[in-house]
Amino acid sequence: MGWFSTSTPTAPPKRVSADGTPEAPSRNDRQHCWEARDAYFACLDRHDILDALKDEAAANKNCAGESQKFDMNCAQTWVKHFKQRRVAEYQRKKAIEKIEAQGGTVLPDPAASTKGTTAAAR
Repeated sequence: MGWFSTSTPTAPPKRVSADGTPEAPSRNDRQHCWEARDAYFACLDRHDILDALKDEAAANKNCAGESQKFDMNCAQTWVKHFKQRRVAEYQRKKAIEKIEAQGGTVLPDPAASTKGTTAAAR
């Protein structure tokens, strides 16, 4: 693809094991995915777009390049998951702010205290 090419970049071919099953993404692949995700979400933030699934037209209009890199560097299931998680995290943050504004106390997330431990260690 040249400087003035109108073709869109294609995703690198997926690695497949000897028995034909897809291989898991490498650490480097995951890093590229996360970087593309962060760039895409930064673009959405600049344009005040929270839900890229619901506001797909606005997201595609304002963040087409970042979206293309995100789609190219991440599995489609990851793309959908990250977009849904972005909205869920925002809603969680707003719910916590509302509880605290009403004088309530938010209890710590029990799942957060067990991250990084094995089931046997719990």
